[in-house]
Amino acid sequence: MNVYLDYAATTPPDKESVEEMLPFLGETFGNPDSLHSYGRKAAYAVTCARDLVAQTLGVRASEVYFTSGGTEADNWAIRGIAANSPYRGIVVSAIEHHAALAAAELARKAGANVSVVKADGAGIVTAQAAEEALGMPAGLVAVMAVNNETGCIQPLREISALCRERGAVLFSDCVQAAGSLDLKEICSLCGAISLSGHKIYAPKGVGALIVKKGVPLAPLVAGGEQERGMRGGTLNVAGIVAFAGALARAQRYREENCRKIGALRDAFEERVLSALPDVRRDGENRVPGISHLTFPAKGGESMLARLDLMGVAASNGAACSAQSAKPSHVLLAMGRTEDEARKGVRFSFGKNTTEDEALYAAETVITCYRTIKGEEG
Repeated sequence: MNVYLDYAATTPPDKESVEEMLPFLGETFGNPDSLHSYGRKAAYAVTCARDLVAQTLGVRASEVYFTSGGTEADNWAIRGIAANSPYRGIVVSAIEHHAALAAAELARKAGANVSVVKADGAGIVTAQAAEEALGMPAGLVAVMAVNNETGCIQPLREISALCRERGAVLFSDCVQAAGSLDLKEICSLCGAISLSGHKIYAPKGVGALIVKKGVPLAPLVAGGEQERGMRGGTLNVAGIVAFAGALARAQRYREENCRKIGALRDAFEERVLSALPDVRRDGENRVPGISHLTFPAKGGESMLARLDLMGVAASNGAACSAQSAKPSHVLLAMGRTEDEARKGVRFSFGKNTTEDEALYAAETVITCYRTIKGEEG
């Protein structure tokens, strides 16, 4: 049996997304910036998609900017908001996606003051920790809604209140939250959020940055008037249409999918942890789809290689850093040692995962880990 448990890295486009894309890969192929009928049809599709995203999130259509995905949106938010803020300080959590951390580092090299906030041992960036970091004037605070490695949900309501008191904009990477949390509520708390299509059964290469009215934002790409002059470049019409539909479905069926996925994740963990008492579950207050486990005996890459040979696809964290030999920056931020931070494996479940697949994966994990321990012993 082949089992895919890496939905946090990417999801397969669902049937609806493919069907939504097809017209714009065929007869409705026009450039949305062209003035003739072909262009007008494409432009109308983008307008409808923008309206659907705005309706789904409870924001204005003028606050929706389409991007190539979460990495671009994170970079644009952190560098583009901070650059136009009266306070050039940036507070960023240590458990952010590498895109956000790298963007903050580039801003630091450009002259911004950057403060990095660690998480506690449970994987949570507390409001108290954020408040301590806000001892300096800051225009932007970046805390993701859901961590992409551990699945831990961050206390955005408390951090949002703190940002309002200090006059800072709260930006939240919501890439891993779109299928599990109420995005309308999150948008009400934040000045900006980022989203990515391929985490919610839409195609790769499309996403969005939502920036509330009144939040200062510098342009991202020069050379065109697209996205109200803020991001030049011909729009990915097919991807945008599919992304808007997938986002609406992710929010509409969020509770139903979470119940199903959570039951599978819990059954998987119960079987693995009961059979392997030395294995540790990482993080608390998690979304239903992610299970991050630390395997003390070798773990990490050794486990992943064996699982792959037996048909189970998992990961050791974010796909963008999968080729790196470095320990997980998320686990380090939670106070783990470098050795411990190399021994984690992330199993992420999706709406296509079946009970048989979850149980097969659990038994495979048990078999692989016992084999590794036997070799060490």
